[in-house]
Amino acid sequence: MKATVLFSALALAGSLGFAQNYPTAEQTVPDVMGWMKGFPPSQEKTLHASDGSFFEFPALRYSVNHMREFFPTRNVSSGNGKKYQLKTKLDPAIGNVTFTPWDSDKTMTFEESLGANYTDGIIVMHKGKIVYEKYPAGLKPDGLHAAMSVSKSFTGTIASILVAEGKLEPSKKVFEYIPELKDSGFADATVQEVMDMTTAVKYSEDYNNPNAEIWAYSAAGNVFRPADYTGPQNYYEYLATVKKLPDSEHGDAFGYRTVNTELLAWICSRVTGQGLADMVSGMIWKP
Repeated sequence: MKATVLFSALALAGSLGFAQNYPTAEQTVPDVMGWMKGFPPSQEKTLHASDGSFFEFPALRYSVNHMREFFPTRNVSSGNGKKYQLKTKLDPAIGNVTFTPWDSDKTMTFEESLGANYTDGIIVMHKGKIVYEKYPAGLKPDGLHAAMSVSKSFTGTIASILVAEGKLEPSKKVFEYIPELKDSGFADATVQEVMDMTTAVKYSEDYNNPNAEIWAYSAAGNVFRPADYTGPQNYYEYLATVKKLPDSEHGDAFGYRTVNTELLAWICSRVTGQGLADMVSGMIWKP
């Protein structure tokens, strides 16, 4: 099993807006669409990160399986030690299981749901064995797929391990670990509130709003920016610009904000002296 690429966070459902009438999963299989085919590919089938075409549907179905070709990435090493070998005992009956979706009065099989959900690949495990495995589009058994916000769970797990080991104190304030943020909206939040995503900061993750802060955050870490860009040059600089919501207190309410995970990774790196990829490798993937 190859190392998983951890990729920071864009919520696809919000950005794609599937309430509209899009072509079906079968019509948008990357091989059928012909993205990046040929030497060189034709102009109309070439995707770029610089103009955003790689992240538009249906081109996105190709990009999520080839993200390392669009952006610099880090490897999360699994090491050279003894590896656990997964056992496989496929159960063909799983694909025939039927259910009724929440927004429908018609039943469908689990196999049919893969197309309805534009599934690239799926593995179902039961008691340590792979019982179901399909790759309908783009992804291969030895491929790498963008993990998107799954990386938040890895970051939270790393922080929890450090707390359990006594290396990270959740009751401490953010500025005690990251003095660079003493004038930001995060300064008086506790590490626990960052972990719980209950910080009261002015930051919207509304992908349908072009003025939402998610886009300024994304621009700060993007390697492709307009020549006249004058904003933060990286995520560290962006976090220092985040303000606290007026008349709000940290810990009062949960709010899904990617910047909390970005900050938590920074705190963990400050504690360990390691980047996130190295921490995931040494604390999770290799063990």
